[in-house]
Amino acid sequence: MKTSVTTFAIALGFASAALGAAPAPLTTLRAICALTNAQAAARQDVAFEATVTYFNRNTKVLNVQEGDDAIFVKATVNADLVPGDRVLVRGTIQPSFLPFVLSNDVTFLHKAELPQPLAASFDDLIRKKFNCKYVRVRGVVHAADLVSSQVAPSGRLQLVMEGGYIDVEVNSDDEAALKSLLDAEVEVIGAAGRKFDGKMQETGAKVKVQRLADIKVIQLAGARPWSLPVTPLSEIFTGTHVNDESQRLRVHGTITYYQPGQAVVLQNGGESLWVTTLASGPMQVGDVADASGFPDTHDGFLTLNHAEIQDSHVQAPIAPQAATWQQLSFWGRSTLGGHEYDLVSIEGRVVAAVREATQDEYVLSADGRLFTAVYRHPSPPSPVPPMLPVPLGTTIRVTGICMVMESSPFNDQAPFDVLLRSFDDITIVAKPSLLNVRNLLLLVGLLLAIVVAGGARAWAIERRIRRQTADLAYIEQRRRRILEDINGSRPLSETVEEITELVSFKLKGAPCWCQIADGARLGNCPSKLAGLRVIQSEIPGHSGPPLGTVFAGLDPLAKPSANETESLEMAVGLTALAIETRRLYFDLVHRSEFDLLTDIHNRFSLDKHLDRQIEKARQTASIFGLIYIDLDKFKQVNDLYGHHVGDLYLQESAMRMKGQLRPGDQLARIGGDEFAALVPVVRSRAEVEEIARRLERCFDDPFHLEGYALLGSASVGVALFPEDAASLDALLKVADEAMYAAKHRKHEQKETAPRYY
Repeated sequence: MKTSVTTFAIALGFASAALGAAPAPLTTLRAICALTNAQAAARQDVAFEATVTYFNRNTKVLNVQEGDDAIFVKATVNADLVPGDRVLVRGTIQPSFLPFVLSNDVTFLHKAELPQPLAASFDDLIRKKFNCKYVRVRGVVHAADLVSSQVAPSGRLQLVMEGGYIDVEVNSDDEAALKSLLDAEVEVIGAAGRKFDGKMQETGAKVKVQRLADIKVIQLAGARPWSLPVTPLSEIFTGTHVNDESQRLRVHGTITYYQPGQAVVLQNGGESLWVTTLASGPMQVGDVADASGFPDTHDGFLTLNHAEIQDSHVQAPIAPQAATWQQLSFWGRSTLGGHEYDLVSIEGRVVAAVREATQDEYVLSADGRLFTAVYRHPSPPSPVPPMLPVPLGTTIRVTGICMVMESSPFNDQAPFDVLLRSFDDITIVAKPSLLNVRNLLLLVGLLLAIVVAGGARAWAIERRIRRQTADLAYIEQRRRRILEDINGSRPLSETVEEITELVSFKLKGAPCWCQIADGARLGNCPSKLAGLRVIQSEIPGHSGPPLGTVFAGLDPLAKPSANETESLEMAVGLTALAIETRRLYFDLVHRSEFDLLTDIHNRFSLDKHLDRQIEKARQTASIFGLIYIDLDKFKQVNDLYGHHVGDLYLQESAMRMKGQLRPGDQLARIGGDEFAALVPVVRSRAEVEEIARRLERCFDDPFHLEGYALLGSASVGVALFPEDAASLDALLKVADEAMYAAKHRKHEQKETAPRYY
């Protein structure tokens, strides 16, 4: 089998070359490992034999080795391999940090002997001497935890070796066994690998281990962590001991950010680096400079610490990279490198501006998403300049350093801030619309000033005017109360009715009412309007159609006056402020509890309703169900058809599942392709399982999206309160485990001939 398959692959390669087709597949691991990243960009086909040294069934990644050559393989097919399996790998070579293989066919050939593990030091690992190879390392376990994942939890150890820390990834969710290794000296056998930040810059080393049995305890810990004596919080530094042998390195680039005594950012082409330094001398943004310091990571990002800076005072400014919110937020896998620490520029509309003790913050909206532009105040004794006044609603362009909040290169999205160098980094693109809350408040303030001035003059002239002043004071008192109600929790209908009452008082008792667009009629609207002179004023919306109309019914014999116009303008301004403030509030509430893509409840909303349901069930001694749903192979939809089709697939899936639920049941999206259904009113487990089957069957019909016909499916798991669990986290865990068990059974049913994939 092995010989025939290999011979066929080689013969096929020669035939293709003879016909002038694409190059023949590479058939040896040595030839593949000899490729540079630029050569790998050609994505040449490969078909080679090698021995498995590591395989993760959940993530479908494996390491293979042949002699002194080893490589990382990302499989796109299901497989069930163990170290020592001899396999035939077919696929294409791909560029990345180093070339790797994307395989669509991994065929088991026979059992083979594992290569002899190489004794590796910390320096060997971080310098990639044994990259992807089968190695043996020794060290002391300083941390042992389970790492959560949408696929399945796995173990992670932090191992301190002579020279520094590495991670050990273990295909095990046995938390007790992992915790038992704390502070023990161990020997680990597995495949060498590397850690990266979101810019695909190396931030450390790791060893991937197939099973716990590959971790051998050399010497147990002297004491268990929880048997140690308690140390006062103020004295924990007494336990510190560091033997740092890191090498000083020198880097070169252009200064794009400088905060004296704290940090410098250097950028060279597409690379940028955060440099911590105590230097506080004069340095100019745009100067070419060298930094000499010690490599480290902070929150998962590559940095240069304890650095000295040498400014050449030669200008070579870096042009900021114009970017959108999506370009700065979607990174890691999406772009093979993010924008953290890069000099960027982005436009947004100002929705808030806050001066804090140490920095100024401008909250901006771009493409319907929020981010923050931050200006850090200079350290004393430098004076803090006044905050640049930018009216709310102004569209500005900010230039600065992109500060990403998450370091994992395997997340498709991460929040970010833009760090400003000075207020010169803010450019006004468009001024706010004249019709906004601020201008309405200015108008109210102007009217108040006019009323107060007129009242003071009337008080000085005669008694009748004093009475008028009293009326105006009463009006102002009620207007202030209305403004307080607008910013409070009073219902909108009551606030609008109070506005119409105030207008009616100003118009000497004339009836006044408000017709909300597509809504209720509020206020005092006479049943017969034939004998009245009706005036009206439209309530304009800040953006979009009018919000409604304010009416007043006056004596037809009375002459029109400025008071009528002023009264309606006041009503229009207050009503517009009330309606838009309340709509903004409910919009923010909706965004906090509903998933913006599928318009169903989110994880926060599900947790809140689940807590309430648990409390209700305890008080009434009732039961309820929770159904966990995971869309099968959703990642393949994104990979094959793009994220737009993936979003449409999620929306259609949510719509189908909602159609299978009863009134009172709640569907929520709790992850990228994970959903949960809360079934509050049930009589038995069978009733919950019937709903779960309906949810699973609603994927039987094809999904017709953007001209494609997709066959979808889902795996479901059921948990019953209190039979399966009596707490929120436990219910979710039981339902999640039931779902993964169902998914596992489904995969086993679909397997073909054993040992051939």
